[in-house]
Amino acid sequence: MARSGNIESLFVSSLYRAQISARGLNSALAKTCLAIASQDRAGQRWAKAHGYKGYTSYASLDDLPYRASVFAELVAQIDKHVRSFAKALDYQLSGHVLELDSLWVNVMDRGGVHSAHIHPHSVISGTYYVEIPNGAADIRFEDPRLPMMMAAPQKKERARRPNQTFARVSPKPGTLLLWESFLRHEVLPNTAPGKRISISFNYAMR
Repeated sequence: MARSGNIESLFVSSLYRAQISARGLNSALAKTCLAIASQDRAGQRWAKAHGYKGYTSYASLDDLPYRASVFAELVAQIDKHVRSFAKALDYQLSGHVLELDSLWVNVMDRGGVHSAHIHPHSVISGTYYVEIPNGAADIRFEDPRLPMMMAAPQKKERARRPNQTFARVSPKPGTLLLWESFLRHEVLPNTAPGKRISISFNYAMR
């Protein structure tokens, strides 16, 4: 039988999780996100054309930190966590920095889903959760080695967290998640009433 001392973990995929508790931040963000969602016709059209139940500014607005100061306040908070995560990942930036490349609003209605995807051309990606109704959809991450597992058997139903093929996270308001942008992820079907409001973003090396 293999002992824990015989096993070394290699090529770890890291997930960074923190809670941001700035006073009044979430209420201001929720109000601003919903106002933008009600006014952004281009974003509404994109969501409808792509079958997104709710609203996203992903393809319509690229200036949110300049459009509303509350987004700039959030970015200032996220910047600190991205620096901590980059340090933990042992990135050698060689005089470069990781800077916000894009940021967008997601307002998901009941029945909404976001299929599995990655974030190309970015280094670190993440999501900040503003409002999460009880029972709202989880985010699920996929083992990036999955396409190369070939004849490997399925993992046990109660496999230890590091050995799972898919890892689910149930965020709550104020949760910040960061991951390396190659990590494939999805939002599972949202069965909760109410609006699931989140803000997603990418950081690139400059």
